[in-house]
Amino acid sequence: MIDTAVKDEQMLGKIAAELAIPYKQVKSVISLLGEGNTVPFIARYRKEMTGALDEVQIRTIMERSQYIQNLEQRKEEVLRIIAEQGKLTDELSQSITKAEKLQEVEDLYRPYKQKRRTKATVAKEKGLEPLAEWLMTFPKDSIDEKAKQFLTEEVLVVEDAIAGAKDIIAEWVSDDAESRKWIRKETFKSGHVASSVKDAEKDEKNVYEMYYEYEEPVNKIVPHRTLALNRGEKEDILRVSIKMNSDLIMSYLSRKWIRNQHSPAAPIVLEAMEDSYKRLIQPSIEREIRSELTEKGEEQAIHIFSENLRNLLLQPPLKGKVVIGVDPAYRTGCKLAVVDETGKVLKIDVIYPHPPVSKTKEAREKFISILREYKVEMAAIGNGTASRETEQFVADILKEMEEEIFYLIVNEAGASVYSASDLAREEFPNFQVEERSAVSIARRLQDPLAELVKIDPKSVGVGQYQHDVTQKRLSESLHFVVETAVNRVGVNVNTASSSLLQYVAGLNKTAANNIVKKREEEGKFTSRVQLKKVPRLGAKTYEQAIGFLRVLDGKQPLDRTGIHPENYDEVKKLLLSLGFTANDLGSEELKTALNGLDLKSVSEELSIGELTLRDIIDALVRPERDPRDDLPRPLLKKDVLKLEDLKAGMELQGTVRNVVDFGAFVDIGVKQDGLVHISKLSNRFVKHPLDIVSVGDVVTVWVDSVDMKKGRVALTMLPPS
Repeated sequence: MIDTAVKDEQMLGKIAAELAIPYKQVKSVISLLGEGNTVPFIARYRKEMTGALDEVQIRTIMERSQYIQNLEQRKEEVLRIIAEQGKLTDELSQSITKAEKLQEVEDLYRPYKQKRRTKATVAKEKGLEPLAEWLMTFPKDSIDEKAKQFLTEEVLVVEDAIAGAKDIIAEWVSDDAESRKWIRKETFKSGHVASSVKDAEKDEKNVYEMYYEYEEPVNKIVPHRTLALNRGEKEDILRVSIKMNSDLIMSYLSRKWIRNQHSPAAPIVLEAMEDSYKRLIQPSIEREIRSELTEKGEEQAIHIFSENLRNLLLQPPLKGKVVIGVDPAYRTGCKLAVVDETGKVLKIDVIYPHPPVSKTKEAREKFISILREYKVEMAAIGNGTASRETEQFVADILKEMEEEIFYLIVNEAGASVYSASDLAREEFPNFQVEERSAVSIARRLQDPLAELVKIDPKSVGVGQYQHDVTQKRLSESLHFVVETAVNRVGVNVNTASSSLLQYVAGLNKTAANNIVKKREEEGKFTSRVQLKKVPRLGAKTYEQAIGFLRVLDGKQPLDRTGIHPENYDEVKKLLLSLGFTANDLGSEELKTALNGLDLKSVSEELSIGELTLRDIIDALVRPERDPRDDLPRPLLKKDVLKLEDLKAGMELQGTVRNVVDFGAFVDIGVKQDGLVHISKLSNRFVKHPLDIVSVGDVVTVWVDSVDMKKGRVALTMLPPS
């Protein structure tokens, strides 16, 4: 047996080769994870050890390591079971040990697996296995004469004996790992995914019409089409199958298994192989291939959802603005919520500008009065029901105001989920659901990240096929995206909600609640050190979390930066050597002094790695730096467009709301988001829309066509020639 240390080395070497990451860095990552360090902490504060690998690379190493460990465990289990049966040969042991994929291990294990009663097991119980073995020697003797030797009370005629032997041979062929591997590979290479309509009446909106009679090579089908077919099948509208040229398969099986074509046993074995393929191999291979296609489809869907979510969370905040949030509605009225610069609710109200109530004059007066009384600087309008009518109402008012007030359409996906949640009830026990929703819409404009973390990431409306993928994998991936975004930005420990704090590296729900509780009981934290006294926040948790928690107006100026307290002594030495103290953070003089540093010599002098030193200098120059501040600002608006106003060739600015496999949906200020098809994103070849645009991007588009009947707008990002 290979010892554990050698196995570990082999695993690290394998991961390094697969991911094209140096062995030393992979080894450091695995070691750091083994010590209980979190992915964000390793990415930010252990750059020297990992060679500055980012969170995604670190997580990929972690996942590959888990897969290989699971594979090794399965190999050991399979070897043990086969050995216990007394059937483990050196050759089989070697094949299992060398297997690179779980599928290969399962194929090799298949003949030794405990099976439910099959036709073959019944035939074996009747004593027909020796007949099957004799047939596989391809004898020249009479088959019937030999079969007569196997007649019993259970096997009354020769035909029954031969049929039972064929069942046994069919199972042998099906259980052969090499045959299955070849057939699987060939089906992937030359098979077709085919679909036909099963029940058109269930497809009321003709969503699946293109798949009613559809065929496409297995190796060409794109992920989103796989998921669409799966959904159509699940909804009982489509029949989906994998078509394969069976003559090709039979030709291969014949070459492999029939050693003498002239033997009277050859046609019998051929019939057994045909049965084996149709009854056992083909359905099984079809399930495996469809499962693999689904997995690829899910990976792609989860990847797109994750990228869209990341970009949505990292939208630039509109800091220091008094905002009025508007949750639009017809009958129940538009709920209003005014929040101050910190997100504190100043006013809750309701107006009825739309039918059936239509108190438009009263609504106007009340809205203007609120804008003036609270010195509102921005209006955030939810994009749900009655959104465009409300936008028109607000735009008309803002045009008449002397004060310069802009508005923005805010994606309110998930706001209703949040409003009805326990968290929202706890935050605003005396508010109605719609009032909480208006507060959420206003706060989303001020700080999208802080507000969106209160909602299940699956509810934020930037995915495609999110209900068709494995929910556990989707949740894990989206949780990782939120965690990465929160830790990249950093968290103000004195204003953060428990929902935001629990995404900080190392913290869980209990620790986050305890931080909020201590803050409420004893007042603001004045230093990072005070967090050591928070219950359930031990030394390791403190080490992982503290660099991402900021104390903005505390005793120690370094506490407002992303510098980890483990480096404070070196930072103070550095500042002292330049004639400064921590109170000079962010000053022009300090900036000038730091810009002239020789990083290599300072790094050696302070015994700090150059990568860490660069991060420290960046934090000293911009102590409260928010990476979101470097991104383009959201598109502020003062006027509104109608679908009827659009003409082909018209140039507009819009905000990307969602990115999918076939293009991007852009909000240009009309009722329906316009679609820029993948072919209209760029003059060059575009492999995927995410290579060109991201959620939240402000883009220039031109109207390609308008379908008034369907309310659809086709856009292009290619300037008219």
